[in-house]
Amino acid sequence: MKSATLGPAQRAEALARMAERELDILVIGGGVVGAGTVLDAATRGLTTGLVEARDWAAGTSSRSSKLIHGGLRYLEMLDFALVREALKERGLLLGRLAPHLVKPVPFLYPLQHHVWERFYAGSGVALYDAMSLSSGQGRRLPVHRHLSHRRALRVAPCLRKDALVGALQYYDAQMDDARFTETLIRTAASYGAQVANGARVVDFLREGERVVGARVEDVESGGTYEIRARQIVNATGVWTDDTQGLINERGQFHVRASKGIHLVVPKDRIHSTTGLILRTEKSVLFVIPWGRHWIIGTTDTDWDLDKAHPAASSADIDYLLEHVNSVLATPLTRDDVEGVYAGLRPLLAGESDATSKLSREHTVAHPVPGLVVVAGGKYTTYRVMAKDAVDEAVHGLDQRVAECATEDVPLLGAEGYRAMWNARARIAACSGLHVARVEHLLNRYGSLIEELLELVVTDPTLGTPLTGAEDYLRAEVVYACTHEGARHLDDVLTRRTRISIETFDRGTRCAREAAELMAPALGWDAAQVDKEVAHYEKRVEAERESQRQPDDLTADAARLGAPDIVPL
Repeated sequence: MKSATLGPAQRAEALARMAERELDILVIGGGVVGAGTVLDAATRGLTTGLVEARDWAAGTSSRSSKLIHGGLRYLEMLDFALVREALKERGLLLGRLAPHLVKPVPFLYPLQHHVWERFYAGSGVALYDAMSLSSGQGRRLPVHRHLSHRRALRVAPCLRKDALVGALQYYDAQMDDARFTETLIRTAASYGAQVANGARVVDFLREGERVVGARVEDVESGGTYEIRARQIVNATGVWTDDTQGLINERGQFHVRASKGIHLVVPKDRIHSTTGLILRTEKSVLFVIPWGRHWIIGTTDTDWDLDKAHPAASSADIDYLLEHVNSVLATPLTRDDVEGVYAGLRPLLAGESDATSKLSREHTVAHPVPGLVVVAGGKYTTYRVMAKDAVDEAVHGLDQRVAECATEDVPLLGAEGYRAMWNARARIAACSGLHVARVEHLLNRYGSLIEELLELVVTDPTLGTPLTGAEDYLRAEVVYACTHEGARHLDDVLTRRTRISIETFDRGTRCAREAAELMAPALGWDAAQVDKEVAHYEKRVEAERESQRQPDDLTADAARLGAPDIVPL
């Protein structure tokens, strides 16, 4: 199968094609659930479109803990069905669907009580492993193990000796959430779906009670399109209620936003060969290996302010530092923090007053004819949510439609990945890149690395790293524009790469170089390059200012000091 490219020409063509004739299904929302839904529908042979108001994964789906996991803490809530479902999905992603993007990650759980806690926590982790094995997909990861005090400190020397009496170690998985979502969308486009970012739904088209389409505004270049569809799926996450408001129907449930923030610190600040999972008074805290960095998170607080740019306050940062420092022999300070990001969980309201106790179950509803709403859930179970949403939409198509096929549809880059991984030394020799660089690229692009390396053959200067962001090649910036749908500098530095959270300058040092690389692919002149760089620098400064504020209200006001979209 030839991989689809999501460059500017393909975006314009997709919008025009969606407006030409009635689709079977139009999906609204380019987060992981919308991406999974459009792939599910396209692989059932349905004519399908997807529109996203901003960039792919610009909301929650680029700001998660970047874990593919069963949700160990949901066992304590006796939510066995959710855990079993998520563990099956974890195994599918590790083994068949996305082995290039989803990787095993070990976690150490420090024990603070000698007998009862080891029995209690050990029983939970043993059940977790057993449920994983019973799903038929559990052989991808090692089973848990019990560690003595001495052995735990050997694995994680960063821990204070008095912070534990022993430990448990178990495995889950992780991925780059924004890259995963973008790959889902490209895969759907390769199966015939028409997809466009920077395309905002401003109204629904109705005939009587029935929703028959959407009026879509091209945010990038102006103009409005009327896209008709036999069924529309609203997969807009924390914006679900806002989208429903366009038809004066809030729906049968309410989506509540819970803010979670994460800190990124360099690898050398925490001396450990394993991730950590710690209990807090409200939830759990993860310390997650992330390349040459650690991700520390997360918080869990109600949020009813700006949804597009949830802000991390000084109090949020202090909360995470205080809790992680409670077990570290060498405490972290503000000066150790490279990056900070905040995201919103879309939780179904009405189940509990505390957001940390809301279930991560999802719901699918058909509030009016022609419109399906899917909300709630967790990143790991996106494929199940997508299947349920399409199943519901199919009921309204009044025709025979194939069953869900996505359990057997690998994402772009998965086919041939393991063979290319085995041949990485040869690829390095042929490309002139170091083998470590090739490994990094294979774990970002899988077998699509060949497309990236073709750019380097054409222009060898693209085979050199970005100044100030040496983990990424200049070719990756160009590829993001020509193949992955990036439209703005922010898209590249924040989501196609993670430079905005992986460098102390938050990407400002390489911003102009990246913008100049993007310019030929996107048709920018010098003035537009200047606009993009200025916008990005304002965004970084607004985020820094918000992180100095004492609470959510002042942090939100500071973050809103930077404009959202750079007009072309």
